[in-house]
Amino acid sequence: MKQAVEFRKLREFGDIIGDTFLFIKQNFKPLFKCIIYLCGIFILAGLASTLVQQLQMSKDMSDPMSITKVYGNSPFSMFYRYGLQYLFILLFFILIYTSLYTTVLSYISLYIRKGNIPPSVAEVWAYYKYYFLRMMGSGFVMTIFFVLGFILCLIPGFYILPAFTLFFPIMIMENGSFGYSFTRSFKLTKDNWWITFATIIVILIITSFASFVINIPAYVIAMISAFTHLEQPITKTYAIVVSLGQYLALFVMTIPIISGALLYYNLAERAESGGLLSRINNLGRQDNTVPTENIPEEY
Repeated sequence: MKQAVEFRKLREFGDIIGDTFLFIKQNFKPLFKCIIYLCGIFILAGLASTLVQQLQMSKDMSDPMSITKVYGNSPFSMFYRYGLQYLFILLFFILIYTSLYTTVLSYISLYIRKGNIPPSVAEVWAYYKYYFLRMMGSGFVMTIFFVLGFILCLIPGFYILPAFTLFFPIMIMENGSFGYSFTRSFKLTKDNWWITFATIIVILIITSFASFVINIPAYVIAMISAFTHLEQPITKTYAIVVSLGQYLALFVMTIPIISGALLYYNLAERAESGGLLSRINNLGRQDNTVPTENIPEEY
């Protein structure tokens, strides 16, 4: 059996991807149990909202005059028809992503504190309650900042990406305030920006491909519908499969979240060697909770 993944150590940046999948493999059952328990209500609510919207659109496609009958020929007729539904979908996506980030990062923080032992749902819930609103508020501000960076000729957005990735792990792993997490994320990436950016891009490509694979059934049904239902391109079957695919693909987001935590600890070790010092301080203790055997170090 392979040794449990140690977060607080130096890694070559290529090893971050491998250790991400190793961590998922070793913690699949307890991690996804926490995700289902703590994120499940938001996922189900979001799925229900998306299904209602997709099925309504399928119905309207079968009778295009129904919108005109109710809302007239106004250019905003589609907004009137679907605006509230899209608002609910957006709200639940915000709640889902906040919940997912909070759950996974809380799990990792407890996993490290317990000496690389998977925490229980109750333990993760205690962290979750403490960080959820802070993560939501900070996420809203950081997203606006990130989007503005891309609007300004793209280059500022790409520059911000590594720091944006580290911001949330810092907030939970170090219990940092918004200002502290923001400043520290830029400080850690300052001397390793290019390799951090390249690693994040590779991770995002892998995540996008995994999401694509999950949604292949929806694409196949869409192609079949295009040839067999020319008068109604969005069928009920297509609407249901697309909605399910979208929400199943959300679980793939655990990949960049875990990779972000590994990136954070890798950069923190390069700057401060905190994990090495922790293991040195724990040498010889009978109640040692931090494993020291077979952990390769780089100097």
